[in-house]
Formats: sequence, structure tokens, C-alpha cells
Amino acid sequence: MYSTSLADAPLVREPLHTPVAHLIRGGVVEGIHYGSVVVLGADGEVQLQLGDIEAAFHPRSALKPLQAAAMARAGLPLDGDLLSLSAASHSGEERHLAGSRRILGLAGLTEDHLRNVPDLPFDPVVRDAWVREGRLPSRLAQNCSGKHAAMLYACVLNGWSLDDYLDPAHPLQQAIAEIVEDLTGQRIAAVTVDGCGAPLFSISLHGLARAAARITTAAPGTPEARVADAMREHSEMSSGSGRDVATLMRAVPGLLAKDGFEGVQVAALPDGRAVAVKIADGANRARLPVAAAALAWAGVDPEVLGEFQGEALLGGGRAVGHVRPVRSLEPVVVSACA
Repeated sequence: MYSTSLADAPLVREPLHTPVAHLIRGGVVEGIHYGSVVVLGADGEVQLQLGDIEAAFHPRSALKPLQAAAMARAGLPLDGDLLSLSAASHSGEERHLAGSRRILGLAGLTEDHLRNVPDLPFDPVVRDAWVREGRLPSRLAQNCSGKHAAMLYACVLNGWSLDDYLDPAHPLQQAIAEIVEDLTGQRIAAVTVDGCGAPLFSISLHGLARAAARITTAAPGTPEARVADAMREHSEMSSGSGRDVATLMRAVPGLLAKDGFEGVQVAALPDGRAVAVKIADGANRARLPVAAAALAWAGVDPEVLGEFQGEALLGGGRAVGHVRPVRSLEPVVVSACA
């Protein structure tokens, strides 16, 4: 436990987002992405904030490392690739499906026990191949199947009921809520349902960054450290081949990163420096460039982050623009003469 006293829940209000990225086409600002950004120093203090980092928001799948840590605290014995898959928004590759089957097999269960929604694979190439082969949506192919398989395994290990494991009042979900509050240091503002059907706990962007920092700085061997180690060592299992979040973790030594639908990104370094991003309109094209800029602001070598500037904007089949983070996200440069 990190604190015996929790801060009040963040307020549920219209977030006061601010411009965080410009859409530049032919040298002209064609569009503006609003959002919020927070950068924490190694001491946990806020080093930079843009927009509204204290309003309640939905972290979506960026919450998965916390959910996995809660299951590890509850006795989930997984490590390595399977623990990484337990925190995954996977691409639906065969290794992801096979891993989910392995977790279910350890629990003595099958795909029929899953309660996530059936879907096609998340990765467009994998999804197209799936459709060409005439395969139908399945719970196993849905990007959260690894998390759901691990949830079921945790229930079996603890003697908890299976059919209602997604009920917010279920002991598993109560254990997850407890760790969310523990790691964020604040009470949960609201509870709703995520896209996969699991409970979704509303926190603040600041709280999300703080939780990620606490996971990466946890003592070796603790549930939190096990999750961080697994995700960093098997980044392709918590995302997929070629996914930007996996590439980012491989590029920045020791970085733990997790994305979430609707433009959410969190990342933390082993010394506790952390960033969290929410793009107001949910645009994925702005998520990574803004997160990369925030990491550079936090002290990560900008040259290492060069490949994470986002896809080029095309005109007539050629690059004519790009997404550019706002100037206030440019790294602070200290003069040698200062």
C-alpha cells in the first residue's frame, strides 16, 4: 500500500482541454487537436501540465497494467509473456490467441467461459486475413481476451464465482478498484463499462501518470514490478508486431508504455519520470507524437524519439504535412552559460 489516506475523487466535469498538437498541411495550420498532458519528475512532482490533468476521465486500456497488478496481488502466478498478455490490448495474432488459450488451460477453462465481446482481430492486416479465411468474430480474437482469461484464472485460484466476474461488486473487480485507488493515490470518481465489458474506473490524468510511475519504481519481485518487467520484456504480447507502443518500449530502455482508445497514452521510466496524454477528440494520429514530445520534455533523448513523430499527411500520394506538438511541449534546453 502506498498511502493510508487517499485524495478525494477527481471532479466529473467538462475537461478544460487546451491545444496540444497542430495539423500542418503545406505550412498552414489545417487543424488543432485539443487535449491534456502531464509530465512527472522522478520525485513525483508535476514538471509540466497542459490542459486539465485533474478532471475525471476514462483511461480505457491504459488502465490494464493496474488491472494486471491487481490480479498478481491476488495470486495470479503468471510471468513473462503470459503476464504481459494479461495487460494487453493485443493485435489478434496467433500468438495472442494461443497465449489466451494457455491461460485458460491453466485455469481448467475454455473460451466459452470468457465474457468479453466477440470481435475481429484489432490489427488491420490480421483482420483482413481473418475475413478472407471466412473466420467469424470471436471472444478470443477480441483485443482484451488475455486480460479476461487472466481474470478468470484469478477467480479460479481464489474460489470466486466465474459467471459474474465482470460485475463491479465481484471480489475480483473490488480488488482491482482497490489497487487503482492505491496506485493513483485518489478515490475513483465513477464506474462504467469499458468496450470489452469489464468495469472501467474513472480517475484523473495526473493519477494515471502517478500510478505508472509507482509500477515502474516498485521493488523487484512485487506484483507491480512483475507486470512492468513482463510488459517491457514482451512488449509484442501486450500490443502486437509493429505496434507503435511496442516499438516505443524497445526504443527507450526501461520504458513502460500503454495506450488506450480515445487518444490515451501513459509511459513511465524506471526512475519514476512519467507522462500521460489524453487527446480530447480521441484522434490516434495525435496520441503518439504528443506522448513522444512529452517524453522528450521529461528528458528522453529526442533523437531516440525521432521515429515517433506520427505518420505524414499525404496530398496526391506524397507527404505535404504532419502533426506537430505545440511549442510548449518542446524540451527545455539549459544553456551551458546559465
